[in-house]
Amino acid sequence: MLSKSQISFIKSLHQKKYRKEHRLFLVEGIKSIQEFIHSSYQIHSIFYNSEQSNLLPKLPANINLFEVNNVELGKISTLQTPQGFLAILHMPKDRKINPKSLQNQFTLVLDGVQDPGNMGTIIRTADWFGFDKIICSEDTVEAFNPKTVQATMGSLARVEIYYENLPLFLEYNNLPVFGALLDGESIYKTNWGSEGLIVLGNEGKGISSEVISKINKPVTIPRIGAAESLNVAVSAAIFCAELVRVKN
Repeated sequence: MLSKSQISFIKSLHQKKYRKEHRLFLVEGIKSIQEFIHSSYQIHSIFYNSEQSNLLPKLPANINLFEVNNVELGKISTLQTPQGFLAILHMPKDRKINPKSLQNQFTLVLDGVQDPGNMGTIIRTADWFGFDKIICSEDTVEAFNPKTVQATMGSLARVEIYYENLPLFLEYNNLPVFGALLDGESIYKTNWGSEGLIVLGNEGKGISSEVISKINKPVTIPRIGAAESLNVAVSAAIFCAELVRVKN
């Protein structure tokens, strides 16, 4: 049985302010939790529905386990339909990207992406195609937002997310900077070389003017039909697929 203070504390982690204060975030669903168990992330606690205890994997001894009922799980879950398992994890220390780690590969860069579902889908897509880092502007949605974490389906355990002052970062970067713009060269005709940064912009406004000024290789996904724009997560998937095809 969870105490009122436990429930209140877990519910506070639904909000960015308290996630940041306590350096903790939530993961729901046994499959996603298992991904984090086998990663470098440190698990604080796991809450599980007694009816699904048979799904619990073998866990390290230092993880706090709490058996809860459906009512309690509903109170602490961020989901309308809880999935039977909720874990509290420690956030990694704030990361600063090492520019040398970006050499001889392509890296996605997100400028002002706001929708947590899009963010999570991009992380999951990056993981699928073997991209292990994503660089974000400081105003991009938080990677530990519960909706983002849920949308990654565990891929956040493998993809490192960095938040940077993007204009400043790009100013002192020595790699080619490709930007997804409507008036760019077709991605299917672009000479990609062997490394670079791929900038994708905000869902409604696109790439900010400050960041556009740092782009030296504008590229576009050719439009055949009449749609005004592509969803940013769909665009990320197309770029990832093309880059992997070209590199291989």
